[in-house]
Amino acid sequence: MSLAAAVCLGALVGGCSTRADIQLEYNKNLVRRYYEHVVSSGDIDAVSGFVASDYAYVHLGVKHKLGIEGEKEHIRGVRRTYPDLQLTVKRQIAEGDWVASVVTMRGTHSGEWMNMTPTHRPIEVTAVNVDRVVDGRIVEHGRAANLLEAFLRAGAIKIADPVDAAEVNGN
Repeated sequence: MSLAAAVCLGALVGGCSTRADIQLEYNKNLVRRYYEHVVSSGDIDAVSGFVASDYAYVHLGVKHKLGIEGEKEHIRGVRRTYPDLQLTVKRQIAEGDWVASVVTMRGTHSGEWMNMTPTHRPIEVTAVNVDRVVDGRIVEHGRAANLLEAFLRAGAIKIADPVDAAEVNGN
């Protein structure tokens, strides 16, 4: 069964009554499959079935045009750092072209990333990803992730010795 047929069937069973409802369910399913199947498996040959040629990553309010090839390279880089990467979508909300997903990433920190030496320890990161879907493809992606907590637990970074608050305030 095709993705579109499965979404339509699921939408009808789930109570979606309008074409807009069905489109929202399609967009959420597309994003979920992209994370859980394509990114988690590292199947970069499948990227073009999910990502638009003008795909952009938004970081600090600035759009960075990656396109399909740039997104493939991004996935390669992440999987060099976490070769056993698995993404799980916990919740999703969709409105218009936008899909917001709460995602959990799990993997073993096995490669250098941002000048951090591999710890070879498991890491878990929770993130909120926001994607825009147009004409059945992801055209824009942004995320907010709690990396500090995950890297502290994995031992990839350490906090300097705590400073006494009285010392800081000059008391």
